Amino acid sequence: MSSSSARRRRTGSAMAATVLGLLAAAAGPALAAADSSAAGRSPAASSSRPVHGAAVPQGISRLAQGTGRAVAITVDDGPDPTWTPQVLRVLRQNHVKATFCLIGTRAQKYPELVREIAADGHQLCDHSADHDETMDHKPVDYQRRQILDGKAMIEAAVPGVAVNYYRAPGGAFTPASRAVAAAAGMRPLGWSVDPKDWSRPGLPAIVSAVEDKLPELPTVLFHDGGGDRSQTVAALRQYLPWLRSQGYTFTFPARSAP
Repeated sequence: MSSSSARRRRTGSAMAATVLGLLAAAAGPALAAADSSAAGRSPAASSSRPVHGAAVPQGISRLAQGTGRAVAITVDDGPDPTWTPQVLRVLRQNHVKATFCLIGTRAQKYPELVREIAADGHQLCDHSADHDETMDHKPVDYQRRQILDGKAMIEAAVPGVAVNYYRAPGGAFTPASRAVAAAAGMRPLGWSVDPKDWSRPGLPAIVSAVEDKLPELPTVLFHDGGGDRSQTVAALRQYLPWLRSQGYTFTFPARSAP
């Protein structure tokens, strides 16, 4: 082996060690639990925060809790002073509890809306501190700060209220971000139905997307932030009664495996 080849090999090994070190520092106990499980050791040794006595799964939840015709409504990118109150009003009128995926800096700016969401009995989800849709391409330490800072900002608005989920901006999860979220007690949260209401395709398109052949135990994605959400509000007014007329019940996203 030439001296230049040896140097390249040593450099590559050093870079790999650095990346592994960052992953371990970011994910901590959750990554250690995954390593233990792969080696045949019991995952019960994990120090991830327990959910009813079990570690929070690192896999992305796309199902509603429960059985049969249950559906989980999720609402992203708020809170927003114009649209969040309107979404809350529609949910109250239809006796529906949803999961609000909140951007940390917006929760910090509008803490009264976070308190209103929690007071109505909705679940809280960390949607990162700044909604950086490129964070899956950023260093692990940056991802960790976005996740944990977002959670802390939401918790500061409603002390004592649990933040049970983490949804990556744009759904761009990484193994490290899932591990960080699980170690902080939050189930990584995806979705199974996306009407793309954020693009404002028109009320008929949104309603058609969410009424057409729903999968089993669906988790449906809506938005109350990021722009004009009048079409979302109108769609919820039409969609929620339709779901109930079809025999659906409303619940929250799954917190346990699978």
